[in-house]
Amino acid sequence: MKDRIGWKSLLMAGGLSLSLQSGLAQAAEYEMAIATLIPENINNNSIYPALVHFKNQVETRTDGELEVNIFGGGQLGSEVETGSQVQSGGRALQSTILTSGAMSSFYPRYQVVTTPFMFDNWRQAWSFFDGKWFADFMSGTIDDADMRYLGTFDDGGGFVAFTNNKRLIKTVDDLKGLNIRVEENPAHVAMMSALGASATPLPWGELITALETGLADGQFNAPVLNTTFNFNEVTDYTTLTGHVYNSASWMVSETWFQSLPDEYQRIVVQTAREAISMSHGASGAFATASWQKSCEVFEECYLMPTAERQRMADIARPAWKKWIVNDFGIKEKLVDDLWAEVDRVGEDLKQQDFARYGK
Repeated sequence: MKDRIGWKSLLMAGGLSLSLQSGLAQAAEYEMAIATLIPENINNNSIYPALVHFKNQVETRTDGELEVNIFGGGQLGSEVETGSQVQSGGRALQSTILTSGAMSSFYPRYQVVTTPFMFDNWRQAWSFFDGKWFADFMSGTIDDADMRYLGTFDDGGGFVAFTNNKRLIKTVDDLKGLNIRVEENPAHVAMMSALGASATPLPWGELITALETGLADGQFNAPVLNTTFNFNEVTDYTTLTGHVYNSASWMVSETWFQSLPDEYQRIVVQTAREAISMSHGASGAFATASWQKSCEVFEECYLMPTAERQRMADIARPAWKKWIVNDFGIKEKLVDDLWAEVDRVGEDLKQQDFARYGK
């Protein structure tokens, strides 16, 4: 006890005790909790490291006045559950990451982003999602859901690959007769049906069992997920087609955002954009490494050539468009505008690249 009293007296004599106690007692003026299903692992995905960067930089740039906490691995519930919490005004949860199915439940127009064969490469996808057209499109979430859009992450690396038990898929004809598990998303059902496969909508938790029992012959996911969840143990063949580009929207409560000082609003937005850019390259690297691993652990792998991808697209896209316009109720003009913007972005990149580096 005497030692403890002596140490306390020394601190007070040096004028340090008061400042130390004050620092410990001082709480951040604002808090931002972010929920995601992504595991809290900085080494196996591209989203969590980006969120860690965001946390570190926001807290530094606001001198600790805005504290950021990340809750990964689904700690705070499903995407729909966390989205509802954010939508309710951000009192307990201020931000969440929503993949395409969940995003569409809060902002139905987002379903247009499920367009099959939407992108040719990562740069086109990243440039589109980071561009003004898409930012304007996503601004509708403020009125529709009281959520503000900060940016788009790749979900598992973006482009997907089939895995199945029956045969190696090299052409669209190889899909005929296969029973493919899809998310509980009618867009995927329409696409598989157009390509000649049967679609079995199942939740994620039933997927492995469906493949083991033969309820489904195959499935598609990004290579990162195919290797992480060891689909090679229940399917033999994998083909990288990229027919779907999986995305994840970073959303923040608009009510909470407007409660921040203007300076902190700018810091949140600008730092989020840094984090999104940081995640892009990591996403491509993880996806490429996972595809290489797929070719090692599956019995056979196949990277579908551009010509055959185009053949599949020519079949899938009209059928998907008919579904989304006639059945889902999206205006045809929105579909056409989105497709035109994606094409413009891709062509601009080609022209800019050659103008800068090819001459």
